Amino acid sequence: MHFVLPADVEDPGSPSGGNVYDLRVSAGLNRLTVAGDWPCPSDTTALRQTLAAIPDGDVVLLDGLVSCGVPEVVVPHAQRLRLAVLVHLPLADETGLDPETARDLDAREGQVLGAARAVIATSPTAARDIERRHGLDQVHVVVPGTDPAPPARGTDGVHHLLCVASITPRKGHDLLVRALRRIERDWRLTCVGPHRPFLRELPRDDRVSFPGPLTGEALTSAYDSADLFVLASRNETYGMVVTEALAHGLPVIASAVPDALGDGGLLIPAGDENALEAALTRWFQDQEFRAELRSKALARRAVLSTWDESTEDLRRVLATLRP
Repeated sequence: MHFVLPADVEDPGSPSGGNVYDLRVSAGLNRLTVAGDWPCPSDTTALRQTLAAIPDGDVVLLDGLVSCGVPEVVVPHAQRLRLAVLVHLPLADETGLDPETARDLDAREGQVLGAARAVIATSPTAARDIERRHGLDQVHVVVPGTDPAPPARGTDGVHHLLCVASITPRKGHDLLVRALRRIERDWRLTCVGPHRPFLRELPRDDRVSFPGPLTGEALTSAYDSADLFVLASRNETYGMVVTEALAHGLPVIASAVPDALGDGGLLIPAGDENALEAALTRWFQDQEFRAELRSKALARRAVLSTWDESTEDLRRVLATLRP
């Protein structure tokens, strides 16, 4: 079985939830990386050559970012290969797309998913959305796993906030910084994640730091020193960073991540800056609320699935495609 991935999947300078997921569940699969400016590459030669070299009848899992924007490359192989597509985020849901581009990407994605023998999403909510959006009968769900971690020690239990997300409009850093600046309390916010051009558009505040992408011990240390994890995303398919925070027992206030958060924290409406400000104000002012969120995080931490479970779930789906 083969897994076709974007070439930057192992690039430490551009970590993403999708890349981490792909790497963690790819054990036992023949990993094939293809270069390109996905999902709309100017040159599809690498993907064309990669698919052409795979023997007839083999099972091929395609990352949706690589495949869903280029049906002219993928669909012709649907009869001779046993194709499955893993959708991390529907292409049209990326923030900032003009309506015409979004419609075009949505139509292209529909062609690819309609030709695939199996479609896989990373959350139940995303699976239902993809089924409705593209008229599919069944989208399989393989949720991300987590690594066990000791409970975060934090600072004073209140004032150090952490956000882990690429600095893009979809992740809502602008909402988060504006909401915090209106709160007259001491606070510190660390925004871990790859820097993008959107960083220049964010409100400036000395209490907000942007250390860039962190991995390994540096990322573990960032979780360990935080008192509260905050994610103000406008849209997510799952939100792996939320379960990573919960694995550290961190209280969580977040939006657009119902499946990842479960009952482990406070879910607020996506894009609602006033609701975000109100939740953060309550965090700073209400000791009982802080204790409640900590208790919820620890309870959710105890039932998070592992990466071994996620890998086995994926293998079961792919096994159904074998002759």
